[in-house]
Amino acid sequence: MYEDKKPQQVDQNRRHFFGTAAMVLGAMQLGAATVAESQPVKHFAPAKPGGHTSLGPIKQINAGVLNVGYAEAGPPDGPAVILLHGWPYDIHSFVDVAPLLALQGYRVIVPYLRGYGSTRFLSSSTLRNGEQAAVALDVIALMDVLQIKRAVIGGFDWGARTAAVIGALWPDRCKGLVCVSGYLIGSRKAAQVPFPPAVEHSVWYQCYFATDYGRAGYAKYTRDFAKLTWQLSSPKWVFDDATFERSAAAFNNPDHVDIVVHNYRWRLSLADGEAKYDDLERQLAERPAIGVPTITMEGDANGAVHADPSAYAGKFTGKYEHRTLDGGIGHNLPQEAPQAFADAIVAVDRF
Repeated sequence: MYEDKKPQQVDQNRRHFFGTAAMVLGAMQLGAATVAESQPVKHFAPAKPGGHTSLGPIKQINAGVLNVGYAEAGPPDGPAVILLHGWPYDIHSFVDVAPLLALQGYRVIVPYLRGYGSTRFLSSSTLRNGEQAAVALDVIALMDVLQIKRAVIGGFDWGARTAAVIGALWPDRCKGLVCVSGYLIGSRKAAQVPFPPAVEHSVWYQCYFATDYGRAGYAKYTRDFAKLTWQLSSPKWVFDDATFERSAAAFNNPDHVDIVVHNYRWRLSLADGEAKYDDLERQLAERPAIGVPTITMEGDANGAVHADPSAYAGKFTGKYEHRTLDGGIGHNLPQEAPQAFADAIVAVDRF
């Protein structure tokens, strides 16, 4: 089930999440959020791998600097929903969510992010750049070519960060957000602040990727690295080999290692981005408030470092609700609890 919660005191043992140190440590509040009234508690059965195994045929389209691979479900004239995966995951995180939304009449778009699956750069000279503004603009470019003016955007991990960036910088393109683990917009300056050892231990891979040794290790053991991350981030999710391999195939992308390593090095100011994104990144470094309707979500068994909801509730200044799921739900929330995630998409669309 899930609980709709109003902000509570920050849990100091869970106050960090990827690349967002300033908000978690400083807990800056940019205005009061309008918290939706509590809804009746809903019950759902935790997802079992294999409910669906495919999102259907993958389409390809040129959008911005990419040729994007994406799945599509639902009526082409339905209200648009865009679902964004994280690392190290892929579009199969939404393999059970997309059909639920399609049955509700939504046009559901599930793209492979840059560096994943069948998405490819159009030019070999383009920097394999993983910075947050670049990934968000990929989604805006995809919306443009698909003639989607506005969409509800949902995601987790990198996908939640990307959704939040779009909500902050292009609110006119975003009807609502569903973001797992809250406000994930990053600040490179904040990332320079060291954490206590227990927290640093939880994000060891960021320092690993900062070295040539780590890059070589990830390139050699990509699947092993991903499987370990799945197990650590969702310790109560029992996934089978077939479920993992369906997603792991997306890591065969020739740009995958470059994008992942650049993403984490860029966050730590160990790699440059591209000048064309500098203005956007300056805006994001100010940790802008998000005014579009938003539901944030968290699983009760998320093994990845993340903030307590009270640390970020003030970042959402429009209609807002937080849902905490119980039942052993981990980091890959859409795949572990697809009905709850789909319910949140429908709910925020009706805010």
